[in-house]
Amino acid sequence: MFGISEEQLAEFGMTFGLGAFMLFMLFIIGQLAWSSKAGKLGTFVLFFVLSFGMLGFIAKFIIQKLWGI
Repeated sequence: MFGISEEQLAEFGMTFGLGAFMLFMLFIIGQLAWSSKAGKLGTFVLFFVLSFGMLGFIAKFIIQKLWGI
């Protein structure tokens, strides 16, 4: 379809699609911190704890690019 293979489409979705979704989740965390008036420490804790899971995906992507997997 459109001259790309299923593998290329899946790779595009996993990198850019999930990357855009992760940015949207960061926006949601910021909105949550702002609406709850969490303060500086509370905002830091929210961002650290709720975005810690995204760090694994980012690390996986970086390792794959460095090792050529």
